[in-house]
Amino acid sequence: MNRVLVIGGTLFIGRALVRRLLDRGDDVTILHRGSRNPFKRDTREVRCDRNDTQTLANVLRQGFDIVFDNVYDWERGTTGRQVAGAAAAGAPSRTRYVFMSSCAAYGSGLDRHESSPLAESDHPEEYCRNKADSERALFALHSSTGLEATTLRPPFVYGPHNPFYREAFFWDRLVEGRPILVPGDGSRLMQLVHVWDLADCALRAAASPASPGRAYNVAHSNAVRQDDLVMALGQAAGIEPDLRYVPRATIERMGGSVFSPPYYFGQYFDMPPITLNTSRARRELSFEPRTLAAGLRNTWQWYKSTNRRIRRKPDFSFEDAVLEAIG
Repeated sequence: MNRVLVIGGTLFIGRALVRRLLDRGDDVTILHRGSRNPFKRDTREVRCDRNDTQTLANVLRQGFDIVFDNVYDWERGTTGRQVAGAAAAGAPSRTRYVFMSSCAAYGSGLDRHESSPLAESDHPEEYCRNKADSERALFALHSSTGLEATTLRPPFVYGPHNPFYREAFFWDRLVEGRPILVPGDGSRLMQLVHVWDLADCALRAAASPASPGRAYNVAHSNAVRQDDLVMALGQAAGIEPDLRYVPRATIERMGGSVFSPPYYFGQYFDMPPITLNTSRARRELSFEPRTLAAGLRNTWQWYKSTNRRIRRKPDFSFEDAVLEAIG
């Protein structure tokens, strides 16, 4: 039995990870700042702000076999200095430290390998530079102190309990018989990974003797076009999508947004493509994700099981205005 700390274990990636840790009998502590812990009876609990470096370091000094660091502060950012300041406390005890980075750490590019350069510290996108700086800081600690740090670089993560308005965005519209706006010609590439597969890969990385000092791209092997993704979402639900292709310039001129309502293609979903080569994770960690079709079917079942009355009623007014404008 391992003594495990999960930084952020109540929402999405952390929630999937905690479930697996408990199923295999580990002693799990969740560190979070929320008011609800779905595993409260089965886990220990620490209330702490993820960016409170000193408090977090004091928690790590309690001595854990494994730390899974899953949290990024979307309001204030989480810097490499903050991540390393806490992680350093785990170095003397040879704690395995598995950090949830992102494909955004590359900044841009297609078919990125783990050896591809990361975003520079002056990258214009805060999220990209913070993830890249965090990885650089952790690997510097690995070299200087022996911290057994591993980083994972997933693309878009989907699955049950997704806090971002992504899969549900499309299904809310499909079940109402609504057309789906597709930006541009629908050819922009997207790569995804199911949250349960990502959690499985994190466990594999924590156990592998090869993983300290290594980064891993974790995703479905192939990227998909945006319009093909919408078709796959429709297939999972058994509903034929009605796709309406709209120039991005038109959508943006009318006020459509990626980062705040009104969303036109899910929350944070229409981003410049970054695609990943996943051969290292397959080779070194024996990582084999489920198919996209299987993952979406699983997520559709969760979507159907949630109480739609407690979800916010979708607002279609922006899409109606766009559809009227394009005739």
